[in-house]
Amino acid sequence: MKLRIILLLACAIGQSFHAVQAADAPPPRPTVEDFFGNPEFSDALLSPSGKYLAVKVGSKDKRDLLAVVELGTNTVKVVGNFSDADIGRFQWINDERLAFTAADHLLAQGDQRYAPGLYAINRDGTAFRQLAMRSGLPFVSSGSGSMQTRELLPWHTYMLDQDGPQDSEYMYVLNSTISGPGQVDRIDLQRVNTLTGRVAATIARPGDSMGWLLDNKGEPRLTQTSKDRSSEIWYRDPANNEWRKLTGFDSYTGGNGAFTPLAFGPDGTLYVISNRNSDLASVHSYDLATNKVSEQPIVKLDGYDFNGHLIMDQHKMLGVRYLTDARGTVWFDPAMKAMQESIDAMLPNTINLLTPPTRPQAPWVLVTSFSDVWPSRTFLYNRDSKQLNSVGSSYPAIKPTQMAHKILVHYKARDGLDIPAWLTVPQGSGKNLPMVVLVHGGPYVRGGNLAWEPEAQFLASRGYAVLEPEYRGSRGFGARHYHAGWKQWGLKMQDDIADGARWAIAQGTVDPKRICIAGASYGGYATLMGLINDPGLFQCGVDWLGVTDINLMRDGHWAYVSDFSDVWRQYGMAELVGDPVKDAEQLKATSPLLQAARIKQPLLLAYGGADMRVPLPHGTKFYNAVKQTNPDVEWVEYPDEGHGWALPKTRFDFWKRVEKFLDKHIGPGAAQ
Repeated sequence: MKLRIILLLACAIGQSFHAVQAADAPPPRPTVEDFFGNPEFSDALLSPSGKYLAVKVGSKDKRDLLAVVELGTNTVKVVGNFSDADIGRFQWINDERLAFTAADHLLAQGDQRYAPGLYAINRDGTAFRQLAMRSGLPFVSSGSGSMQTRELLPWHTYMLDQDGPQDSEYMYVLNSTISGPGQVDRIDLQRVNTLTGRVAATIARPGDSMGWLLDNKGEPRLTQTSKDRSSEIWYRDPANNEWRKLTGFDSYTGGNGAFTPLAFGPDGTLYVISNRNSDLASVHSYDLATNKVSEQPIVKLDGYDFNGHLIMDQHKMLGVRYLTDARGTVWFDPAMKAMQESIDAMLPNTINLLTPPTRPQAPWVLVTSFSDVWPSRTFLYNRDSKQLNSVGSSYPAIKPTQMAHKILVHYKARDGLDIPAWLTVPQGSGKNLPMVVLVHGGPYVRGGNLAWEPEAQFLASRGYAVLEPEYRGSRGFGARHYHAGWKQWGLKMQDDIADGARWAIAQGTVDPKRICIAGASYGGYATLMGLINDPGLFQCGVDWLGVTDINLMRDGHWAYVSDFSDVWRQYGMAELVGDPVKDAEQLKATSPLLQAARIKQPLLLAYGGADMRVPLPHGTKFYNAVKQTNPDVEWVEYPDEGHGWALPKTRFDFWKRVEKFLDKHIGPGAAQ
């Protein structure tokens, strides 16, 4: 069956196969294009019964298509395709019908408008219906189906990232009220008939809703409202469909009443993520009668905040998917636990995540397999035959034998705080290497885990050790670690990064004269501050899309639009980054723009002309300042790109520049 599925998918998208390289010939080193191209296979979803598999597939120079495989007969039907767009997200409405959106992988972000449209079609390609406008257009611009004259849902209608009831032609969608870039005023939840395209109901809200949670039966049961800096969580009682307030808290600093809704169990139990009585966030049950979070956690991870989801079918909880250093699963269901053990024996060198259908009537289970050296692959496992069949690979040109292993290390910051970090060391010698300290953006997010990712692996393939610190302020490692990063831009957060480089030197891993610091967004800011604060430690820097002045991030620029919301500027930034009045002197002292003359090391700067998160003046102002006193600064602007490189050609160009820059300053081309 393995070859059968692959060949059917290949025929569906017009993909060609190439001769396999001779076994005795050493494979060439992976190219920039191998690392930074779009994935060839990205998504697959089993239907509720497990009888059908929906897959999004594409190949070089071709649009991504949506196809459905009937697993009993191994037949394939392409059900979603556009001549002027790719398939975006998709989900099953019921066992016979799917919904999907449009995307465009050929457009840079400056040319895109977040109006993906919404479409529905049967798995056999019949009953196509456009539900919502795409890019402000009232009709299907091209693709399967006929023109429609009825009024469509507005362009700001989006697919809900949750399964609905999946027992009819109806689905729930989000309808956002947007007053400007980043300014979402409220989000309505609507029930839509996907055959007629008509709205059957708009769910009443108790305030300005910003998020919704469906129960295990797929019905609206919880909403989170927001006003200024306050958030409230409301419960919709199934007995009378009336809303009842459960809790309220500060949107940015949290508080005693704060929790994150996770899911409803089959018996109606509400599960939430809470820091109750602990530094670490865990899964608790919530008593809807007393409005209290349970004293004891249901799921608690050792050393990590809970990140993940509950795996359930219609009748019971099957297991828990979680993230520690890597993704994993604990199964409560004996049959799923035994299946996991069998699949792990078949795929012994990878993390294998099993996703069963929600209403199983067929023997199929979806398997996603990956590791630090192996990009994601998708398989189907047959419960009856015990066979594992390949469906697709995200980056087939990447060979695990050529990749470098990533490990989680810990070191002490100068004030004693424990700092986790991800260390990737090239194959071969692990001593006295050139190193890139790669700083994650955010900054108040988690940086990495033990999954393959292109940036560190590309750098390691070129001979560089890579250290990725989870500096204070990073999420996922406890409240203390997170709170320690508040108002520490350029200060203790920066010290954590420098202390990581010094730890690597002390381990003998790194040549102290060949260390470069690099990162995007906040990571770009940290790159510049690293060059300023520790000129003897970092020999060069690569900043792409980096903040160069905190006040400029808050106040913006008259000629450019920012997508930061007004409430984040007013409340969130004041609490987490710095108050413009109370912390005025600190913000000046930690401004790369105001201290540009202190940077003497070689520097590569790259910015997007359409970036609304860190608008272009962050780059141009800084470049104009730093080049006055530093002759060794390279500048590149990608006019149509936003906050991240959307186009493969941009990624190829940028990382080739990075490769050349590092080679010159800390790599083989550097003067010894």
